[in-house]
Amino acid sequence: MPIKVGEKAPLFTLRNSATEEVSLSDYKEKNVVVLFFPLAFTGVCTTELCEIRDSIAEYNNMNAEVMAISVDSPFTLAKFKEEQGYNFPLLSDFNKEVSRAYGSLYEDFVLDMKGVSKRSAFVVDKEGTIKYVEVLENAADIPNFEAVKDVLAEG
Repeated sequence: MPIKVGEKAPLFTLRNSATEEVSLSDYKEKNVVVLFFPLAFTGVCTTELCEIRDSIAEYNNMNAEVMAISVDSPFTLAKFKEEQGYNFPLLSDFNKEVSRAYGSLYEDFVLDMKGVSKRSAFVVDKEGTIKYVEVLENAADIPNFEAVKDVLAEG
């Protein structure tokens, strides 16, 4: 079950593509866009994250940080980040705990894969409250980033 607008965001600490720990609580003074994506190196995920990469200045101008989370290993994410030139953290939820806490986990995915992050977007404000939730059931869909930006502009 996805979390809802108005709830406190589940706190987490995950390893980034450089294997350093990154915690949601590290971003207390900023709004945070938390994205979950199914798998590195796949077409829709690459398109989605390249869209974020190319518009990162808009998020920075709204005092917002972006982080993208998948169940890929930090090593896979490092190669993905390097190849695509992503300018925001990619975090490994290899153990699937954060994806599950946010209601963003496919128990069953394509090719008989189990436990893959659902494509989703959350906005967490400076107080740690969820301001936007979009969990997509169809992995081919991309979150409504205009709606995300509208929420960020309000707060």
